[in-house]
Amino acid sequence: MAGLLHSFVICAYKDSPYLEDLIACLRAQTTQSPIAIATSTPTDGVREIAARHGLPLHVNPTAAGIAGDWNFAYETAGTDLVTLAHQDDVYEPVFTERTLAAYARHPDAVLCYTDYFEIRPEGRVYANKLLRIKRAMNAPIGWFPRSRWVRNRMLSLGCPISCPAVTYHKARFPDFRFTDVYKNDLDWEAWYRLARESGAFLYVREPLLGHRIHEGSETTHSIRSGVRAAEDLDMFRKYWPDGIARAIHRAYSGGMKSNETA
Repeated sequence: MAGLLHSFVICAYKDSPYLEDLIACLRAQTTQSPIAIATSTPTDGVREIAARHGLPLHVNPTAAGIAGDWNFAYETAGTDLVTLAHQDDVYEPVFTERTLAAYARHPDAVLCYTDYFEIRPEGRVYANKLLRIKRAMNAPIGWFPRSRWVRNRMLSLGCPISCPAVTYHKARFPDFRFTDVYKNDLDWEAWYRLARESGAFLYVREPLLGHRIHEGSETTHSIRSGVRAAEDLDMFRKYWPDGIARAIHRAYSGGMKSNETA
């Protein structure tokens, strides 16, 4: 696959009841990649799981929030490509295979991401209003992967990219970092910067990531606390004058309610 080596680094926070489900699905990939765990909150449970599965455990000596945790996980990867797996999510068996196939076609790509589905208490959800909107927003990327204009227009209307579905080209961007200015939209802000780089944005249309929606998720907390709304408006202002940014934000905020649990 164009000589590009891939790995997963699991971003673990305290104890998650879903961590071993994630490890199992990464072990079940049709194309195998090394797996490691990174955390700034090591617990006996996480240490025991890492030892039982024979996974390297990287402990961040500095607790510096989500950005610090993700940046530390990114730094620990020793491969050309890295997927930062979130502890509550799952990956379909062909996630790595499809991602590496996309990179084989565009080895100088900026990043690659797949479509996703939701995992809710009632089961897997592959279609709802939010998912349909995001797929429509992502569709032009599949047609024009190398167009910086297209990706920036997409991101000016919202963030349809699910962060744990992204595989980063670390060999191209060894110094890439998430900003600590945001608590929720640090991924959208990262795409804002990366969208200006030369090379393709690769979109795999298959829903190969299962994003779990539950009461304890950071996304649910950010929506209910108002943090996400404030950060979303700030992101829209990067692309639009204030009046237009506010109008788009009002429409966008309504769709975000489906990220909450019922």
